[in-house]
Amino acid sequence: MLTNLDRVRAADAQAVRYSVELVSHVMPGDLDRPTPCADWTLADLLAHMTAQHRGFAAAAAGEGESEDPWRVAPGGDDAVESYIAACELVVRAFAAVDSAEGRFALPEFGPGLTFPAATAIGFHFIDYVVHGWDVARSLGLPYTPDPWLLEAALPIALAVPDGDERLAPGAAFRPGFLPVGDPSLLGRILSALGRSPNWQAHQGS
Repeated sequence: MLTNLDRVRAADAQAVRYSVELVSHVMPGDLDRPTPCADWTLADLLAHMTAQHRGFAAAAAGEGESEDPWRVAPGGDDAVESYIAACELVVRAFAAVDSAEGRFALPEFGPGLTFPAATAIGFHFIDYVVHGWDVARSLGLPYTPDPWLLEAALPIALAVPDGDERLAPGAAFRPGFLPVGDPSLLGRILSALGRSPNWQAHQGS
């Protein structure tokens, strides 16, 4: 698993930049598209992703306890521009972190909980490997991140706790399941985090 700050930070930045490539294809008429995230349209997903970037950027700056940066704003026609700006914000914030053991306050995990910087950036990294796939699926685009990103993401995905909390409203991931056949690295990651690698936009779930 990624525990080296420089390595996890580089992986995260690459995953975020790849998500920008995908999100840049979004047109206003796409925002009502379904996504692999149950009950979320593409507009909902982008709003969530944007808020998470801002929240993690605040956490990197020692301000993660505040609710404001984590607040999800309704998406509009500026959803793509807002997302790209938030990506730049979080990449810069992570680049400024100078210690792997500096603490990130991540209130979504529970009141008062903090995590070492490298661990917290790892959480962000796995989210954007998966959310990049969500966006690509919603738009019907190929999803082809650098293979080393998937190799880095797999142990993190397998380490995510898979208990009843995944059934709670607003849970980041659904319960995992065993992949069928001989899955790819991406298939193993998605299955571990409750995503069907075969999801298609017309399914709507």
